Amino acid sequence: MSTAVITGAGSGMGRATAELYLDRGWTVIAVDVADNPGIESGYLHWVKADVRNRATLEAALAPAVAAAGGQIDAVANIAGVFPPTTLETFTEENFNFIFGVNVLGVLNVTAACVPFMTVGSSVVNFASVDGFTVSRGQLLYGASKSAVIMITKSLALELAPQGIRVNGIAPGWVATPGNAATGRMEEAAASIPIGRVAQPSEIAEWVFLLTDSSKAGFVDGETIVISGADVMR
Repeated sequence: MSTAVITGAGSGMGRATAELYLDRGWTVIAVDVADNPGIESGYLHWVKADVRNRATLEAALAPAVAAAGGQIDAVANIAGVFPPTTLETFTEENFNFIFGVNVLGVLNVTAACVPFMTVGSSVVNFASVDGFTVSRGQLLYGASKSAVIMITKSLALELAPQGIRVNGIAPGWVATPGNAATGRMEEAAASIPIGRVAQPSEIAEWVFLLTDSSKAGFVDGETIVISGADVMR
């Protein structure tokens, strides 16, 4: 049985991705700072950990990886935060928080998982359309997601000799609890050429596709924009 490590599994795209992998017969090691929101499966290992701390993350992952058979076949770095910031409102504290989760977290999780990964396994990092195009009021978030895009390219080069592929996904508007809390979902949907926002399950399908070496085995170092033609590159 294949095993996937999925961060940010407590809600939104992370939860949808964890549930999709479970539905398709995978073992899932779900990582989140929150408790399991109610995902039920005998093949789920819930790991409550902060991706910003590599030592505690590795310690928390170890028993779950052992219980799953000692091998990791896919990693989805979905955990992310997006509090608004501007030049006027940014602080050292929110800089460290945003870059800690969105950038350092990607590196920590990947570094913790690679020793258990073999030829044919893969990593999917979550960037954002804001990593390619500027959004007003997202000074630090956009910068952090641009960093994820470059990290994805660099890790693809670094890990290719080990047979590990690294790709990224850059979603636009998705119907997640976090986005719903902004109160801008209807306005956003109206501005998207395809006429709606994405569902978390749609994004999860792309994660699964990118980790399927039989279908995406020659895709490496890319970040796929999924925005309904709202942002194109």
